[in-house]
Amino acid sequence: MSKLIKISIIVIPVFLFGLFIGIIIPNASISDLLYNEKYVEPYSQNLTQIKIDEYVDIRNVEDVQKKRQELINFIWKSNSLPSQQPTVESNFIDERFSNLTNLQKIEKISLKMDHGFVSHSYLFIPDSGNGKLIIYHQGHSGGFINGKQSIQDFLNAGFSVAAFSMPLIGMNNQPTINIENIGPVKLLKHNQFVFLESENFSSLELFLSPINSTLNYIEKNYSFTEFHMVGISGGGWTSTVYPAIDPRISKSFSVAGSLPLSLRNIVDDVGDYEQFHPTMYSIANYFELYVLSSFGQDRGFYQIFNKNDPCCFAGDTYKIYHEPLKKFVSQFDSGNFEIILDDTHSGHIISDFGREFIIEKLS
Repeated sequence: MSKLIKISIIVIPVFLFGLFIGIIIPNASISDLLYNEKYVEPYSQNLTQIKIDEYVDIRNVEDVQKKRQELINFIWKSNSLPSQQPTVESNFIDERFSNLTNLQKIEKISLKMDHGFVSHSYLFIPDSGNGKLIIYHQGHSGGFINGKQSIQDFLNAGFSVAAFSMPLIGMNNQPTINIENIGPVKLLKHNQFVFLESENFSSLELFLSPINSTLNYIEKNYSFTEFHMVGISGGGWTSTVYPAIDPRISKSFSVAGSLPLSLRNIVDDVGDYEQFHPTMYSIANYFELYVLSSFGQDRGFYQIFNKNDPCCFAGDTYKIYHEPLKKFVSQFDSGNFEIILDDTHSGHIISDFGREFIIEKLS
């Protein structure tokens, strides 16, 4: 057999295979086919703005109040937000924060919850303050020590800061629960919270009650003129959901926190259990949560997406709903919705740009 024939036997099938891929799956790589991965064309290439009216069942103040009431009923199995007060240790010392500037004192705030959960947060009071409070919420990457730079920048701007970590993370405990027919299970990840759900308890309470009880304490013992909320990643999710329920929060900023479920077309955007809790999102989907967090006098909800975020919610998928939802919120003449794209870095963080934007909006 001649050398030319041998080469043809090898090259022609390869050529035909490549031609097949180019025609049938124009933008797919060979590795996509070899590893049997479903090819998904980049979402940002086919952005078509949605019709918000088809997804948002809110038309007036009464609808806002009804949605909030339904969320409260489901999460707390109650007709109103809890009035529970936390325990507080005044003048608490944590050496990790000893070098913060414009810091008068730290209060450690703790809340005991069902199933043995305990939440710990810090209230940072500045020497020279502006009478405003920022609730800062860290995500899944660790405790709020990871947000030390944000806490410092907010203190320098005169804000008091109440700092939180997510359940099971940071200083918060990881209880062991007994599950019928399974036995004792140590809770390490939020996806395990599915075992806690019952007619009398929603695991979403574990994310939101610490904020509520801290606000109850602060309202009783301080005289802040405004409450705002800032969160990164899972804390960005919390900074979406809690302001939707509690109008005491004026402005909230969710950094790399969420996309509507219908727009999460890559695995990294799916998120943990709380991000796709079926019952909660049947009561209020993400579009409706965004409206609820935006609605009200002097209120606003701001989503900050990191364009090159290595974790989640990167890119420009938000364009599908940004302008339609902004227009939808504006019809109420009360509240504001806005999305900001941060292209100044390539991290899963609140950047210098992000913090400057937040402080400017609140000053």
